[in-house]
Amino acid sequence: MSNARSSRWYRNFTQSILTKMVSPQLLGSTAELSQRLQAEPHVPVCYVVEDEYVSNNVLIDQQAQQQNLPSALKPIHIGQHQERDALLILNEKNPQDVPYHYASKLIRFIEVLEQNPEADVQLVPVTVLWGRAPDYEDSWVKALFSDAWAKPSHLKQMLNVSLYGKDNYIEFHKPLSLRALLNEAKVQQPNYSPAHFIASYLVNDLNKSKEAILGPDLSDRRNLIQQLLHSEAIQKAVTQESIHKKISMFEAENRAKSYLNEITSDFSYSTLRFAALSLEKLWTQLYDGIEVHNFDTVRELAKDYEIVYTPCHRSHIDYLLLSYVIFNRGLMVPHIAAGINLNLPVVGNILRGAGAYFIRRSFNGNMLYTAVFKEYVHSLLSRNSPIEYFIEGGRSRTGLLLPPKKGMLSMTVHSYLRGSSKPIAFIPTYFGYEKLFEGSSYIHELNGKPKEAESVWGLLSSVRKIEKVFGLVHVNFGDPIYLDDILSQNEVQDLQLSIDDDLPKSVITSVNQTAQAILENINKAAVLNPIALLSLLLLKAPEHRIEQDTLIQQLDDYRQILKLSPYDARMMMTELSGSAIIDYALKLKQIDQHQVDGIGFIQVSDKQKGLLNYFSNNILHSFVLPALVATALINGQQNSNDIQNYVAKLYPFFKEELFLKWQADELEHVVEQLLQAFAQLDWIGLDHTSINVQQPLAVQALADIIASSLTNFRLMAEILSQFAHSNSLGLSKLEKLTKIALKNLLASGHLANSFYFDKSTVKTFSQGLKLTQLAQVQGGSIQLAQSNALDFFQAQQPIMQQALTEATHFSDKVLKDFELQQA
Repeated sequence: MSNARSSRWYRNFTQSILTKMVSPQLLGSTAELSQRLQAEPHVPVCYVVEDEYVSNNVLIDQQAQQQNLPSALKPIHIGQHQERDALLILNEKNPQDVPYHYASKLIRFIEVLEQNPEADVQLVPVTVLWGRAPDYEDSWVKALFSDAWAKPSHLKQMLNVSLYGKDNYIEFHKPLSLRALLNEAKVQQPNYSPAHFIASYLVNDLNKSKEAILGPDLSDRRNLIQQLLHSEAIQKAVTQESIHKKISMFEAENRAKSYLNEITSDFSYSTLRFAALSLEKLWTQLYDGIEVHNFDTVRELAKDYEIVYTPCHRSHIDYLLLSYVIFNRGLMVPHIAAGINLNLPVVGNILRGAGAYFIRRSFNGNMLYTAVFKEYVHSLLSRNSPIEYFIEGGRSRTGLLLPPKKGMLSMTVHSYLRGSSKPIAFIPTYFGYEKLFEGSSYIHELNGKPKEAESVWGLLSSVRKIEKVFGLVHVNFGDPIYLDDILSQNEVQDLQLSIDDDLPKSVITSVNQTAQAILENINKAAVLNPIALLSLLLLKAPEHRIEQDTLIQQLDDYRQILKLSPYDARMMMTELSGSAIIDYALKLKQIDQHQVDGIGFIQVSDKQKGLLNYFSNNILHSFVLPALVATALINGQQNSNDIQNYVAKLYPFFKEELFLKWQADELEHVVEQLLQAFAQLDWIGLDHTSINVQQPLAVQALADIIASSLTNFRLMAEILSQFAHSNSLGLSKLEKLTKIALKNLLASGHLANSFYFDKSTVKTFSQGLKLTQLAQVQGGSIQLAQSNALDFFQAQQPIMQQALTEATHFSDKVLKDFELQQA
């Protein structure tokens, strides 16, 4: 009794200390456990930990009760059997301080379940961490003061409580049925004690969570470089460099070492903590908040998958924002592929310490550098380090997703096929800003000024020039893409590649499919924030101005359309009403409000026009299909079948340009859904035979959303049709001629709205022609299948079609300059 009283007193004393000193952060959710308790209230809960520390046990009990879960320190009953607490210590020790082979409580549980076939216990593994430093810190001070893979001594645990009370993490894992584990043990390992299988399973569950939070146990940077330098792949590349460049092996190896020093990160927990505290202050000062969506999916995947974050690239802030969000929610931050231009004095060291590794914009045929970089990436993936790279390569200057740059993706797939301990899950991630640090430089570049060199110094200088009011930031994690699934589709899941093997065609197809899926899933995770939605409407209006009451109605209508026919379940949309959206934009100084003859108008200020166009492009894809239906209605299509056919012909080109999610066989259902939504808004009247447009102005405003893209397509189709008699038309020449035609159209007054056009527009248009088999695209040239193949692109209004024809009527001088005039 004396020992029991002493133990109780010590627990109570520890509890009083922890209450004052410790503020743990709960990782993940206890919702599934709560649901299980409601469904099976008679099944007792037992919390599972690896090692016994009174501080951890008391903390688990505190947090369990705060989450309305059963106490960890009160007795539990299984039938007539009773245990004095609800804690299962896997590494339980006997009185001689020697660990038992299996925990005695686990053995007792198994015996009770064998004797009572109806009984069960819900086992809940629990991870408790004090600090999160990886094992490879080279400072004894850092190693002493934070949790890692090694079991802490009791002295260190006391220091943990005193020093890391504010940096403490606890995670209740998904509940496990002991009965189910017992049955599986008898099947999987019939010749062993069931305790062997169950204990191993529980330890593995706890270790997976620990690795997701701490990251793998890595070597320090110097040892890693030496290890890579002597790897088979780099030694072979060094030999080839020596032979081809006619230099000594010593010099070739020194080159390889210098490349590794240039590339390799220098991950440091102290740098990460410094960055986290600094960023906390930055976000507080600049933003009204950071909204994070769908992170729980990532948390669960991190335990069983190699995580590759593949976000869109809007701003330099992206690097910092994603790492901050991940770290602040208790997972290991990824190693990030950063452009070599960011490897600046001081800044480069900080970025390396936070996990950045540097990549050159172009490898320029440098075989040694290529081998070194590929081997470094392979080393990260082989050790299950989460990594991150931007699938678009550089930052988008327009707000539209850029075509994918597949170099890093190809290296990832190649590394996986060389051998990997975990399957790979790509995590597409969407960033939604309401203001941009680099906004002014983007506008200058789009107006023709030379691109500014990317640098953190440029970012900091831009911060000083603009008002520090940036609204909310949204980070939305999209549907994961599982590499094994795509490899299986192409029947290459069991392929084994060696170091020097090129990717076979089937694997290249897999890379292309993965890239496309990543971009589509980024768009699925878009956030329709107030600024983006408002921009979409104002920038398509004449003179970028709309009467305030009309604008409020349009904002409410557009939100209603996407509620009735959502683009995707992952997409997030502002809950603000139309009037509240306008008030919010005025607060951020994104729009102007004025009156004409007593009527209130909302207008885009000239200074904000370029930036608002950027934000409207962020969400343009979500309104393409509604706008295509509206265009069909404006063009006089009066029944559902005609509208379906019109949309089906044009959709492939928008799908390629804007990475839309739907396949051709899904369009019919979505179009019908949209027609029903229009009818609910009273925009159209529906009967069994025809469709009557009742609010033509509202329908026209929606159709205007895609007017610029449709004009681009029509001009390119007109140009291609003119030269259908020639053998082919080069993509670069088509691009230049279309730009001339756009200027002609603008000069004639038929191009009222701003337009976007560059070589990616031509590329996606030609890909659309190829997919629809309207043309052959080979070697950068396009040849139509037949001269009238693109007639469906013609404008329905005769005046507009005449303007398109005139805009694409080129002078002899222009034709001669492009060598298109027939001999």
